[in-house]
Amino acid sequence: MTTKTLNGPKLKTALPGPNAKRIIAGDDRYISPSYTRSYPMVVKHGRGIVVTDVDGNEFFDFSAGIAVTSTGHCHPHVVAAIQKQAADLIHMSGTDFYYENMVTLGERLSKIAPMPGPHKIYYGNSGAEAVECALKLARYHTKRQNIIAFLGAFHGRTMGALSLTASKPQQKRRFAPFVPGVTHVRYPDVYRGCVGGVQEAEAFGLGCARYIEDKLFQTTLPPEEVAAIFVEPIQGEGGYVIPPNVFLQELRRICDRHGILLVADEVQSGVGRTGKWWAIEHAGVQPDIVCSAKGIASGMPLGVVISRADIMDWVPGSHASTFGGNPVCIAAALATLDVIERENLMHNATEVGNHMLKRMADWPKKHKLVGDVRGRGLMIGVEIVKDKQTKEIGHDERDRIVELAFERGILFLGCGPNTVRIAPPLIVTKDEADVAIDVLDECLALAGKNA
Repeated sequence: MTTKTLNGPKLKTALPGPNAKRIIAGDDRYISPSYTRSYPMVVKHGRGIVVTDVDGNEFFDFSAGIAVTSTGHCHPHVVAAIQKQAADLIHMSGTDFYYENMVTLGERLSKIAPMPGPHKIYYGNSGAEAVECALKLARYHTKRQNIIAFLGAFHGRTMGALSLTASKPQQKRRFAPFVPGVTHVRYPDVYRGCVGGVQEAEAFGLGCARYIEDKLFQTTLPPEEVAAIFVEPIQGEGGYVIPPNVFLQELRRICDRHGILLVADEVQSGVGRTGKWWAIEHAGVQPDIVCSAKGIASGMPLGVVISRADIMDWVPGSHASTFGGNPVCIAAALATLDVIERENLMHNATEVGNHMLKRMADWPKKHKLVGDVRGRGLMIGVEIVKDKQTKEIGHDERDRIVELAFERGILFLGCGPNTVRIAPPLIVTKDEADVAIDVLDECLALAGKNA
């Protein structure tokens, strides 16, 4: 499936339009104010990378619903699978009954898992639920209570996942006490924490990992009481931060030395987004447990935990979910994996991602507000700074750039304190990417003049 949208976004009204204003007013009256909305976008229709709002304005979606619609909006193969399954069986809880597609998807996931089998699979409804499952499983299997996570991490907003999250203070404000036993350490945010080239960056990444063993285990945290290290191979909400490969490799060695489980949170970075099935594969590291969601069912709610079979040793009743592994969601996931493989979308993610990174390579020199451009595949971040010498974050400037792009018909989102995230569907073409990059280039120049 290739979208042909070279004419770019088509805006018919001022933004927001009259219908959007009416709906936003209703949202303000009835909907939880805890939701974060970056701009007044009211979506009605989506096809490929194009979404249309309630006033008929067409936008290029370079957020993919927060990296969810991996095969694009309403891919016909995914839609057909959903429709067929909905006509046959919508729900019969996999917690209490059996149905074949749970096994079929489990077999498919086992084949693409980033660690050798055999594997066991758990189904939930979201990334947060996948993390909750992994947290409980790690404690259950190891009979240990402590967990290590990283500053800048986002693992979800349910209480266990939130206890691991360390992305923004508002996510945790007024919700304490959290699940005890979680220790956060520094993630190698190379741009913010390191000056120099590749060797210096690798040394910084190695130092962040070794801090766990050289300092933490020598002072406050007995290693024999640590159940797992939870890590995002690329931090998502934390700012699309890519660590040196040696960081993940050293975490694996530390886990092996001390009998600790390595849990890869691939909720945002997995399912082909970086050009491989899993981002951790770029480092040649094999985790013990993988958490997945977002792009795995291209828009349907499904969370998945893939574990080495010997680790998922809990007994019936230990953990379950009424809706997890819903037949319609599993059908969507099977169709999504089919499309990614059949249309060679991981190769496309690599090709188009490299094309965009090449076009943006000189932006730190060209644009006053750009401190860094980084990415793998179609997971790209543009870091916005007020001062390149001090690396002072440009939070408000980032938000203004995202807003300016919306006004020009391109949907980006922020992540971290000051990063513009670029995460289009995996079907995006180079021509479509050029349209979005041209708009972002214009918005950066305009925001830079006013900064």
